[in-house]
Amino acid sequence: MDLRDIENRFAHHPPEQENDQPARYDQIRAKGKEFALLVDELADDSREKSLAVTSMEEAVFWANAAIARHG
Repeated sequence: MDLRDIENRFAHHPPEQENDQPARYDQIRAKGKEFALLVDELADDSREKSLAVTSMEEAVFWANAAIARHG
């Protein structure tokens, strides 16, 4: 890790319309939501179900961060 990496991690990364970032964010969020809805439908309410949905939120966040940080 170097200073450039730290700067990139903590910088604001506004969506870039020209490389279709908002549309890619939307696709990732939609698939995450689709999976969360499936788990909600099939799994009984439990700590494990809650953790699964939280993990999906994290996955969506990190996938969108990858797009924001690296185009």
